[in-house]
Amino acid sequence: MKEIQPSSCCSIKTETRKKNIQLLQSIPRKSSALVEEMILIPGGTFLMGTDSREGFPLDGEGPIRSVTVDSFLIDACTVTNSQFLEFVTDTGYITEAEQYGWSFVFYQFVSEQTANQVSSVVQGTPWWWMVRGSCWKHPEGPDSNILSRLDHPVVHVSWNDANAYCSWAGKRLPTEAEWEYAARGGLFQKCYPWGDQLLPNGEHYCNIWQGEFPNVNTAADGYKGTAPAKSFPPNGYGLYNVSGNVWEWCADWFSPDYHLYDAKDNPKGPLQGESRVIRGGSYMCHDSYCNRYRVAARTSNTPDSSTGHMGFRCAADITDREIN
Repeated sequence: MKEIQPSSCCSIKTETRKKNIQLLQSIPRKSSALVEEMILIPGGTFLMGTDSREGFPLDGEGPIRSVTVDSFLIDACTVTNSQFLEFVTDTGYITEAEQYGWSFVFYQFVSEQTANQVSSVVQGTPWWWMVRGSCWKHPEGPDSNILSRLDHPVVHVSWNDANAYCSWAGKRLPTEAEWEYAARGGLFQKCYPWGDQLLPNGEHYCNIWQGEFPNVNTAADGYKGTAPAKSFPPNGYGLYNVSGNVWEWCADWFSPDYHLYDAKDNPKGPLQGESRVIRGGSYMCHDSYCNRYRVAARTSNTPDSSTGHMGFRCAADITDREIN
């Protein structure tokens, strides 16, 4: 197979993007922001980041610094296939993966028939295959579907797709600071949303790779791919799967060092960049390769990229009506 660069290698047709924008502008928003399905996170100050040896210094996980965020709302779960289906049905929105005609799929999930048609893999990470016809409703290629996974996180959505959904839903993507503050669940500088032990009392609290990456996944936690969005015990604030399952898009542009001089009150990241922050790790994370399921871990991807392990959850600002 031919190797390709990990970032997207073709451009969106301007007409299709304009059509999506026009569709979203013409459809009434869900202005209630579905507040009843969101969790109120009280504002406060916390220690963001980590100086742990487990971290990735080049990702800018440290240094630990004091950050303050205002109160906000955030979804308890990542957006599901069912919710995204409602969005697409309501708007006619076409995701970027659908426009490109392909997305990145983990090689073990591709059927034999589809595998025979795959010609390209990602340079440096050959377990990622460029599969034509893969998108949010066909996660492993044209011969797959989401009928049995409507309660799973939607995947193969780019940052731009996630942002469009948020706009329709009357919400927004969380800032990186909001995401980490909520993901910590009120705990002080713990490695995971539930504490410092990956397997407390020998029990699994998240969906990550079990076995030898990238060839053997024992699925000891119950899942080889995505798990339902409401799986495993929630953290102290009631958020599910902020570690593992799927990477989650944040609003911020990514920088490995901007936070060193960014505002300490409600930081929003750089004003521009090449890639957007993703948080939380995924079902493909493993200690031997990528233990970024730690709550302070961070990485990024270009805003038009999509894969079978990236999703998102929404946030929203507090209004007077919601406070009362």
